[in-house]
Amino acid sequence: MSATMIFVNLPVEDLDASKTFWNRLGYSFNPQFTDETAACLVFSDTVYAMLLTRAKFKEFTDKEIADTGRSAEVIIALSAESRARVDELADAALAAGGTQTRPADDYGFMYSRSFQDLDGHLWELVWMDEAAASAQG
Repeated sequence: MSATMIFVNLPVEDLDASKTFWNRLGYSFNPQFTDETAACLVFSDTVYAMLLTRAKFKEFTDKEIADTGRSAEVIIALSAESRARVDELADAALAAGGTQTRPADDYGFMYSRSFQDLDGHLWELVWMDEAAASAQG
């Protein structure tokens, strides 16, 4: 059985600006699923975000697109291999125009930092020492 893949679909105001933002964090795009209306952001072999122009996003729903300036639609958490990598990614997001949404959380066995991207989507970067976390339980 193959691994489940996740494709998070997110509306963006300016697709080129969003691509530049994520490139500055070191991520790439799958050109097979990228055109002038959509870009397939690659986080891993099984996790992707489809950045869609607002017009393209509307093709998939009759619902109103969330106003991320006034409300939270979702918080997307991405794991990192170390505390240092959490800081590296968060710092890169802020340097690329993102905004810190809350102070870092440090529980010893788990560390996270949060930001919103250019379109107000909420992201959390998380490192966890799984052995230490198991000992907490």
